[in-house]
Amino acid sequence: MSTYVYGIASADRTLPEAIEGIGDPPSPVRTVRSGDLVALCSDAPAQPRAKRRDLLAHQHVVITAGKDGPVLPLRFGGIAPDDAAVADILAEHHDRYLERLEALDGKDEFNVKVHHDEDSVLHLVVTADPDLMALHAAQRAAGGGTHEEKIAFGERVARAVAECEKADAALVEETLAPYAAAVVRGPEDTGHLANLSFLVERERRDAFLEAVRALRQEHEHLREQVTGPLPPYSFAGAG
Repeated sequence: MSTYVYGIASADRTLPEAIEGIGDPPSPVRTVRSGDLVALCSDAPAQPRAKRRDLLAHQHVVITAGKDGPVLPLRFGGIAPDDAAVADILAEHHDRYLERLEALDGKDEFNVKVHHDEDSVLHLVVTADPDLMALHAAQRAAGGGTHEEKIAFGERVARAVAECEKADAALVEETLAPYAAAVVRGPEDTGHLANLSFLVERERRDAFLEAVRALRQEHEHLREQVTGPLPPYSFAGAG
């Protein structure tokens, strides 16, 4: 039977016993050792699918094993032919995995997605540009202006909003990066101007979250969605 892999930890760690993994019924989690490393594994289902139950079970294994020390988390769906193949992979990348575990020790991931409040940002870009303000006032005085004037005005506003998005994405990263050990830019997410993952030391967690709150208070046109603390998936292969 093939082997499902949840994550990698140091072999000198005392890991929790009787952790249940994915599958129906859930498969017990075991360890596969090579040198100073162990992989957290279980039997793989015949056809693993990203069902909510199994996604949560995968997350549970990583979080439970990471309570007393760092775990190098794998994303859902990591399958090897058998335990021997897992041991071979651990041996092949042994020193690199140990370095990543050391880098992740005492740190968690926080994901921050940011978007604009549409009404607030439109007001901001118009009032910040005297020409747009004058055009807006002239169109209101003329009952809205011609169709062509409305289109031209809308295009100028759209360009101003796009520039504001770029500036605000940089602002968010520059403001929060000093509170993190590392930052990774996530894939572009429709509807968000920034999708950033921060590796935050646990003793700096409160300071990081306070910086997020201050950013919201100082820039009322921004809306932030913070998820965490999470296992550091975005940083497992960094470095």
